[in-house]
Amino acid sequence: MNLWDIPAIDQHAHNVLKPDALESSTYAAAFTESNDPTIIERHVRHTLFFRRSLREMAELLSCESTEEAIAARRRELGIDALTARCLQAANLAAVYLDDGFLPDKILPWEWHRQFVPVRRILRLEHLAEKLLSSEVEFGAFLEKFRAQLDPPPAEVVALKSIAAYRSGLDISLASHEQARSCFSALKEKQTADRLRLTAKPLIDCLVTEALNFAAKHHLPVQFHTGFGDSDLDLRRANPLHLRSVLEEPAWRGAPIVLLHAGYPFVREAGYLAAMHSQVYVDFGLAVPCLSIAGMKSVLRQLLELAPTTKLLFSSDAHMVPELFYLGGKLGREALGDVLEGAVSDGDLTATEAESAAERILLKNARELYSR
Repeated sequence: MNLWDIPAIDQHAHNVLKPDALESSTYAAAFTESNDPTIIERHVRHTLFFRRSLREMAELLSCESTEEAIAARRRELGIDALTARCLQAANLAAVYLDDGFLPDKILPWEWHRQFVPVRRILRLEHLAEKLLSSEVEFGAFLEKFRAQLDPPPAEVVALKSIAAYRSGLDISLASHEQARSCFSALKEKQTADRLRLTAKPLIDCLVTEALNFAAKHHLPVQFHTGFGDSDLDLRRANPLHLRSVLEEPAWRGAPIVLLHAGYPFVREAGYLAAMHSQVYVDFGLAVPCLSIAGMKSVLRQLLELAPTTKLLFSSDAHMVPELFYLGGKLGREALGDVLEGAVSDGDLTATEAESAAERILLKNARELYSR
């Protein structure tokens, strides 16, 4: 199936780096989740993702498929023209940006609007860390945190938590006294302008506060699940740990989006989407970072059980604009092949497969983020 005629909503991505940050960063660093310098310098260039991506980008940029030729072509175009080419070629109807990743090194979310309609995803931990740096009393801090969410800023289309990175997805109803104690301990150790939030009782308190407001405003909450950067304990990122969140009646008005297909806990993520009415699964990062076979395997595993009304496309693009294009291209190709297989197997008719593709690439996100 050729799905290029369907515009896609990239429902989870990150801002492009500022030109000076791009210049100081190794190109290969954008093609791995690892922060290990040895991995970046010696091994990333030998992944299937990187080798394939060089050929894909050479074709888009009309140059030789070497890192040197691509680097020269990128400099020739400049960041504006390069981003315009990548986003236009990706055929995106909109992009939703989490601007809490590398916040000091990225271009503003508004800059991206010259190329495509953009909305913001508000990262809860980044918001909390900004407030933590300036507030000395827990009560004042919590009130300011609440004020940022109720009502949500007009440009915000979703909230996001990276609790999986910091303390795990086994989120519980922490008491304010426990959170206050963690706040005080953190402030006592403050040595820099920005603090790193890792204390589980405080994170759980803030996430549950956010879920209250998300339910009130029917605002989707995205959770990082599955694989990610080097500081992640993958064992704590299994989406099954979210059971207490998903079963809390007060929060069922808040749609929950499991990011990255929960990889490698893909079937677990698909199961949750099939069982809970408020749960959706996004397959960005798994697409385009895995091998071709791996991407198709992820989509097949999700479709084993999850309704096609619950799956969402994204690129999880970050640092370089090329990832928006690679996500759009490989996402469509992998999805098209998997849906063709479903038709061959008799699971779907050709008409049903076309409808499913449009839902997954565009309509599901349009309906979910209709605020």
